[in-house]
Amino acid sequence: MEGKNQESSQESLSLNEQRIRKITHLYYSKPEIQKIIFEFSRNREIVPRYFEGFGKRPDSLQYQNDIFELVKKGATSFHCSEELWQDPLKISTEISEKQADDLRIGWDLFLDIDSKYIDYSKILTQLIIEMLNFHGIKNIGIKFSGSKGFHIIIPWKAFPKEVNNIRTSDMFPEWPRIITKYIIEQTKKQLIEKISDLERSNKYIKDFTVSEKVMPDLILVSPRHLFRVPYSLHEKAALASVVLDESEIQNFQLRDADPLKVKIKNFIPSVREGEARELLIQALDWYRESSEKEKGKKQDYSKFKPVKLDHLSDKKFPPSIQKILLGVKDGRKRALFILINFFRSIGIDKDELERRIYDWNKKNKVSLKEGYVKTQLSWAYRNKPVLPPNFDKDYYKGIGIIPTEEEIRFKNPVSYMVKKQFLEQRESKQKSRNFKRK
Repeated sequence: MEGKNQESSQESLSLNEQRIRKITHLYYSKPEIQKIIFEFSRNREIVPRYFEGFGKRPDSLQYQNDIFELVKKGATSFHCSEELWQDPLKISTEISEKQADDLRIGWDLFLDIDSKYIDYSKILTQLIIEMLNFHGIKNIGIKFSGSKGFHIIIPWKAFPKEVNNIRTSDMFPEWPRIITKYIIEQTKKQLIEKISDLERSNKYIKDFTVSEKVMPDLILVSPRHLFRVPYSLHEKAALASVVLDESEIQNFQLRDADPLKVKIKNFIPSVREGEARELLIQALDWYRESSEKEKGKKQDYSKFKPVKLDHLSDKKFPPSIQKILLGVKDGRKRALFILINFFRSIGIDKDELERRIYDWNKKNKVSLKEGYVKTQLSWAYRNKPVLPPNFDKDYYKGIGIIPTEEEIRFKNPVSYMVKKQFLEQRESKQKSRNFKRK
């Protein structure tokens, strides 16, 4: 009876899954494969995948032989975090932003390059490497994704630990996301040219929109997102996520990732301390400039001039602003951005603005570092005032503030103030006229 159940169970598996499961035991039983995966997993959240579904989270590897034990239970691949943690097992969706920052000891910059054609992925991978070399980064980790793309990694050691008194480890996912956008922007023109040349050669590609699909995957740059561990298998392709040298990319073929023929190399290169400093600074400067231009396009801030409202008091502020001023638990940086732009837009003097900001920061469950607040104020005053985000933006919901229907109708905190003041003045005049008639 037991034999029949096993036979039935085997028949229910897809041919592809049967093929993978035969390979996994042989492949992951190799000590060299276990060792490279285990060493890479240090300080990372590691989650096994059981063909179609992931295992429990959080999880980590305590011993090298944990890998094969999980394989015997059905694990087919292993995935890990970009973030580096003091203790991955303490991570949960319940912890606050501050607790996550305290647990996080760093992050690697990870770029996921994928396309429906591996030749396109090769082009972008090489362009990114050239661009990184130009920014002084000579030591770069490269691996095959396991399907039709490549992964690039710049280790945490390469990044400065502080920029303008801001801890780099706290700026995940914002800063790696900014760097990724910067890389996309810097390689876009050459990418289009090279792919156009490939298409004109009539090789085999007829899809003229596919160039958009070979950009680094920004979705990957997010809290607790996972990527395939080097030398882990890929369930659908039955190929290994092998590490490559830069010189191997151009001539790489899928057969080079045959799990039974892999050659072990380290995915994390030996980088110099601060090797990626220039890249980070350039990316942040580019982002500030492009953000200002984008804001100008969307809301024409070039024509916006701060209004000067009289008789200001907290009670006249929009309800959402009043709630923020009571202090926030999470999203302090976004709240600071809202308040600075709101106060500047309604004409509050610099000294008064700074007093209000520092008073607000003391009310937060965990205060922002004074150095960070100073940097944001300094940056704001080097630029023209801009409107705070509209009430329908995720800024508010992201910090636990739900705007009222009236706020949504008025669209923006500044327009709320202006229109409210106008309505009060009109009502006051109407009352004055009614009084004179009596």
